[in-house]
Amino acid sequence: MLHDTTRRTFLGQGLTGLGSIALSRLLGSDFSDSLLPDYRPKVKRVIFLSMAGGPSHLESFDYKPKLAELDGKAMPSSFTKGQQLAQLQGKKLNCMGPQHGFAKHGQCQMEISNVFPHIAQHADDIAVIRSMHTEQINHDPAHTFMNTGSIIPGRPSMGSWVLYGLGSQSRDLPGFVVLTSTGGGQGQPISSRQWSSGFLPGHLQGVEFQSSGDPVHYVRNPLGNTPQSQKNLINTVNELNRLTALKNHDPEIATRIEQYELAFRMQASVPELMDTQGETQATLDLYGCKPGDGSFASNCLLARRLAERGTRFIQLYHRGWDHHGAIKKGMATTAKLVDQGTSALLTDLKQRGMLDDTLVVWGGEFGRTPMAQGSGRDHHIKAFSVFLAGGGVKGGTVHGETDELGYGIVKDPVSVHDLHATILHLLGIQHDGFTFKSQGLDHKLTGVEHASVVQQILA
Repeated sequence: MLHDTTRRTFLGQGLTGLGSIALSRLLGSDFSDSLLPDYRPKVKRVIFLSMAGGPSHLESFDYKPKLAELDGKAMPSSFTKGQQLAQLQGKKLNCMGPQHGFAKHGQCQMEISNVFPHIAQHADDIAVIRSMHTEQINHDPAHTFMNTGSIIPGRPSMGSWVLYGLGSQSRDLPGFVVLTSTGGGQGQPISSRQWSSGFLPGHLQGVEFQSSGDPVHYVRNPLGNTPQSQKNLINTVNELNRLTALKNHDPEIATRIEQYELAFRMQASVPELMDTQGETQATLDLYGCKPGDGSFASNCLLARRLAERGTRFIQLYHRGWDHHGAIKKGMATTAKLVDQGTSALLTDLKQRGMLDDTLVVWGGEFGRTPMAQGSGRDHHIKAFSVFLAGGGVKGGTVHGETDELGYGIVKDPVSVHDLHATILHLLGIQHDGFTFKSQGLDHKLTGVEHASVVQQILA
């Protein structure tokens, strides 16, 4: 508990960017001065927009005119022979051309699908990686790999790793918050273990906020219970917990004490967070939502408000990208649900001077096949697209390249571990030494294999 208290005191002094190294000595990790970054990190927080279900790169950020030429024709076996497929394994494979048009946008002339007219306005602000690949072909394990860098359930999520390294900037709100929305296609379930702290201390786990109504259950006191009586109750319970902690030496008791205290402070901070009366009509029109309506756009507005109040890692899931059938209509419908909100978030952050120290990441857990699955596309792990924007990111950049049909990568492949390494780098954390010892092993978010920062997208 002494270590946790010292850690909070240190972070409370506002030293950011180097927390993972300086705190290592307090927490017993094997960091050294050689891991101090030789640059001044710009990013203080991350907003990760998770497009759950696997949005098609072929209808979003990776235009393939050759695929359009081969629409309806047999997929050349040279691409797929011996390759792992999901539901198309052993079936006749025909090409499916892009179901929506693309246009060039911005001074960079970036090609973006017509289903994203709002995001397209930010072409010069975003860096698209067209050469992402992953290891898992089904949704839940692919989400697990994207979130934790491991296919083994129970490992810490990237939000928890970031919070472990840098701590929270907010005393009154969780440092890691998750929001979900759904619509536009098959909504695959998202397990709460996707934002688990795993073997890291329990207070680092993500806290799921409800997208409509009170974001946190029981955040309001019952009738007859005053703030002072609630405070007295919490103080008494925590004193009993401290006595138990001294006796049992259980670190989870320290977590319980901290969470009780945070919950009490949230009874004041959460209602203030949700009170959008101070937002201008122009801002509400920008997002195109009614605050608290459960939509992705509403969650984007809430993400900006959380970022303003010091939440370190904010993750928004939109469930609705699993288009095994009717992908033309489904892609347009789902894109419409997230396009304006994503664009509004980038615009709003930029107008407030916050995009310079915020990293926004947009992407799913995998892509979709160039081959048709009826009127849709199957899961695809060989190639997909994500984009990043914000502090330290070189806007108007396209990195990596897939083959002429969008099946495999032919230039500058980027793994999930590379993406994690890049996120940590932008936050001022050198990934290769950022470890936590559990069960005798030094674990890290970027895994045991080599991971590289994607330097080409950095400003």
